Amino acid sequence: MKTNNITKGAMMAALATILSYITVYTLPNGGSITAASMVPIIIIALTCDFKTAIMTSMTYSVVQLLIKPQLPPAQEFAAFIAAILLDYIIAFSVLGLAGMFAKPFKNKKIGASVSTAIVVFLRFICHFISGILIWYTYAPEGTPVWLYSLTYNGSYMLVEGIISVIVIAFIYDSIKTKL
Repeated sequence: MKTNNITKGAMMAALATILSYITVYTLPNGGSITAASMVPIIIIALTCDFKTAIMTSMTYSVVQLLIKPQLPPAQEFAAFIAAILLDYIIAFSVLGLAGMFAKPFKNKKIGASVSTAIVVFLRFICHFISGILIWYTYAPEGTPVWLYSLTYNGSYMLVEGIISVIVIAFIYDSIKTKL
């Protein structure tokens, strides 16, 4: 990896971390609506090579795990590991795939916006699965676990996704992409 890309990745992971602390709303068991905290990672995915994007997104996932952990009171070691993987490592690492999803589009601004929506959706899927497999004990009695996970995780991920797509579309012309 080039030193320039490592530096950009580190700066964007730091910016994403700072933005994750600017919250509009925080849910009780993890998840929040932030000031577009995923956007810096998506920008790296749109402006740098695949390796840099994945390394940056994985770094960000570990930073989020270390400084903002929201782990369930898992009774089993496997559930604890699954929560780390689904809610942090995989969930935030998929943001690094944005550049890959944007490439096929002729209109690059639309490609960047659509790819942002795709990676946010992939992150939602990770949290949704985690909600079903791990956080199911928090579902109100009589509520299907899948519905609880859908509404809980969808309530913040939908807004986060909309914010991220709008910001990417708005700033796209000022970033130099590799698309």
